[in-house]
Amino acid sequence: MTNATQSTLGRRSAGRGAIVIIAAVILVIVGIVLSAGLGQLSIGPTEVVGSVLRRLGIANAWAPTDELLDRTLWQIRFPRVIMSLLVGAALAVAGAVMQAIFGNPLAEPGVVGVSSGAALGASASITLGITAFGGWTIAVFAFLGGLAATFIVYLTARAQGRTEIVTLLLTGVAINAFAGAGLALFTFIGDTASREQIVFWQLGSLNGSRWNEVGIVAVVAAVAAFVAILLAQQYDLLSLGDRTAAHLGVRVERLRIVSIVLVALLTGVGVAFVGVISFVGLVVPHLMRMILGPAHRLLLVCSLLGGAVLLIYADLLARTLVDGADLPIGMLTSLVGGPFFFWLIRRNRRRSGGWA
Repeated sequence: MTNATQSTLGRRSAGRGAIVIIAAVILVIVGIVLSAGLGQLSIGPTEVVGSVLRRLGIANAWAPTDELLDRTLWQIRFPRVIMSLLVGAALAVAGAVMQAIFGNPLAEPGVVGVSSGAALGASASITLGITAFGGWTIAVFAFLGGLAATFIVYLTARAQGRTEIVTLLLTGVAINAFAGAGLALFTFIGDTASREQIVFWQLGSLNGSRWNEVGIVAVVAAVAAFVAILLAQQYDLLSLGDRTAAHLGVRVERLRIVSIVLVALLTGVGVAFVGVISFVGLVVPHLMRMILGPAHRLLLVCSLLGGAVLLIYADLLARTLVDGADLPIGMLTSLVGGPFFFWLIRRNRRRSGGWA
């Protein structure tokens, strides 16, 4: 491929990336306004915008005069909206990083058991009443559970510098089964409050999100995503193969270990507060790769935005599909992600000529 051809492809990819970013930002803004306004207590778009402007110190005639509307926005709606954006972005970046280090489009925190491992860690801290880290205890145990699950997947599925699809999927099945058994055990031995929380982890829900939780997720997800984007060039080199990447100066094993920690952080902090939400990390990075190509810097940035878009609209559907009911968001993402995962497996099998 000539330098001129590479330059042309690079410009096309950058142009598509700019379009994707602009579209995603617009969808996020529209999603915030819609999600904050719709619900059992309806709030108009102008009132939502007016309330935000007033909090920013900008006097305007749109801001709601009813104190109940303002409190509903800032104590209930906005924490949930921001949490959906952060968790969606975190899970999408985690999926993109997993696919980069495994070199496989089927890798995803929910599919291979990382989310279940994080949920198991969180449920252990709840049922056993562990408070060693104060308000961070559940998040810390979720991170440790996700980290353990990711290392097991990495050590089991990698062989001779490549990831075997069957081994990857079977490892995920085994981890999910073990985590399910652990969750059942903690449900059995826990009290009523613990059982309710464990059911919450299994179904996934953004209901009841609070500003202090949003702050924790924002800090951890922002740092981990920033580090992942800094490693984008190394992920590009890693896609050429371990040996080639090593010759080009990449410390392959260190890169994978750092990436595993990033995946555990991004997945664990989301699961700790909203429960298991599967397939976001599978669907979004794969769609972005189809649109933008394999370059990881743009892929990670657009996956971050795409994950935020997907989850904010999924949560909007969860709250509005059934009157007076709040559907589990993990159920909705699985309804979309399950068929997509099946299609991806068949597509990958046709390309490789079998279950390689």
